Amino acid sequence: MPKIRTTRTKKPPEGFDEIEAILDEYAKKMRDAENESHEGKRKTESLWPILRINHARSRHIYELYYKREAISRELYDWLLKQGYADANLIAKWKKPGYEKLCCVRCIQSRDMNYQGSACICRVPTAQVKEGTIVECTHCGCRGYAADNRVYEYAPDLSYITPRSILVMDLSLEKALTYQLEGIFTCDTI
Repeated sequence: MPKIRTTRTKKPPEGFDEIEAILDEYAKKMRDAENESHEGKRKTESLWPILRINHARSRHIYELYYKREAISRELYDWLLKQGYADANLIAKWKKPGYEKLCCVRCIQSRDMNYQGSACICRVPTAQVKEGTIVECTHCGCRGYAADNRVYEYAPDLSYITPRSILVMDLSLEKALTYQLEGIFTCDTI
């Protein structure tokens, strides 16, 4: 959870205002997931939406810095320090073999569905028997391609700036198409 900003805290680094709308949408989705009713769910199931949103937010920040190089190192460090992303999860994503890790608890061999075994998200899709559906007890992921579902937790944006188009890695034509379709409005490009 991000720290609360007060008048005493340092101002965010340059470039934060471009991604602030996206992070606010993630915070809104996180609040909704936290306030969601737990009736009819198992004890572990109530945390699954929260872990998925945390994964999506951390993956977004990770991709902005490491894949697209759209934010500065100073902003990236500030986001980690303020709690906008899970630093431990990002540290694992940088290691080979952990690129699609859904949560840090999935690499621990204890408390799994089958004692001493690996989490289902650590098993390659080719090695999983067809027709078997196994959910991780920790985060609810169902397989090696768990991050394919991340985008269902991505924020819905109704307004976007030209800098955000660059950050989100949209082409100019696609951004204009989205604007014409009414998906979002944007400044003059």
